[in-house]
Amino acid sequence: MNKRGVPSNNMAAAEASQQADTPPRRGVAKDSATIWLLIWTANNVGVTLLNKSAFAKVNFKYPFFLSFVHMLCNYVGSIVMFRKLAAEAKRAAQASAAGDVIAPPPKCGIQSLLGNITRRDLDAKGRRIILAFSVVFSLNIAIGNVSLRYVSVNFNQVMRSLVPACTIAMGWVLGRKTSRRRICSVVPVVVGVACACFGDMSYTPLGLFFTVACVILAALKVVASGEILTGKLRLHPVDLLGHMAPLAMWQCLALSLVTGEVSSILSRWETELSPFVNYVPLGVVFLSG
Repeated sequence: MNKRGVPSNNMAAAEASQQADTPPRRGVAKDSATIWLLIWTANNVGVTLLNKSAFAKVNFKYPFFLSFVHMLCNYVGSIVMFRKLAAEAKRAAQASAAGDVIAPPPKCGIQSLLGNITRRDLDAKGRRIILAFSVVFSLNIAIGNVSLRYVSVNFNQVMRSLVPACTIAMGWVLGRKTSRRRICSVVPVVVGVACACFGDMSYTPLGLFFTVACVILAALKVVASGEILTGKLRLHPVDLLGHMAPLAMWQCLALSLVTGEVSSILSRWETELSPFVNYVPLGVVFLSG
């Protein structure tokens, strides 16, 4: 503190550093987990309803191309996030070079939820792991979108509630121990979703096959992402998305090309799907992304 009783720059920097190094309180961590759970639930239901609307309401029956749009939106979102972080780091470096000691700005909104995001360069083994994960990720989304053509939204949500049970089963196969409380907590989740979605439970045999495959892939995705986020790679979720999304995006586009979806879209473009003719189909598709 200087003679006027005002904290000096060094003291301000020390206090800011101490605040930055202080671990978050347990209550804050619980609040963050709760917020993320609510966001995931709302996003899961919202995307499912929008995908079903794309297939049934606006006659955009192209699940692989729809998955390509999803991955494109994820990739763009990760690029925007990393560019924003790079701009903030550049401003901090310029201020440090000029000799200014400034306290870090308080984190708020989505930054407080995402935590410390870092972009990591991967070696050859890490890139192979991400490639394999992207195949599982893109197949999960693509097959999930395909299943919505043959089953109702209610049936889809009830089947998806089985993902935690499949995840626990895969953990047993890998030799992981699961507490009895965690196993028991899966039962009310399944029952609750079944009660909430009671109604139209229509499905076809082909739709059942695709939905079961989607549930298995979703559980495999959870197990694999857990290993990537907490294992040797220890990537931040946003960093994982930035590495994986472009790979999955091109994979979904390739599936769309092979199955003839792109050619069908082009044939209908000028008469039905162009935003200058009808903005609703593409609006629903990109909103679901």
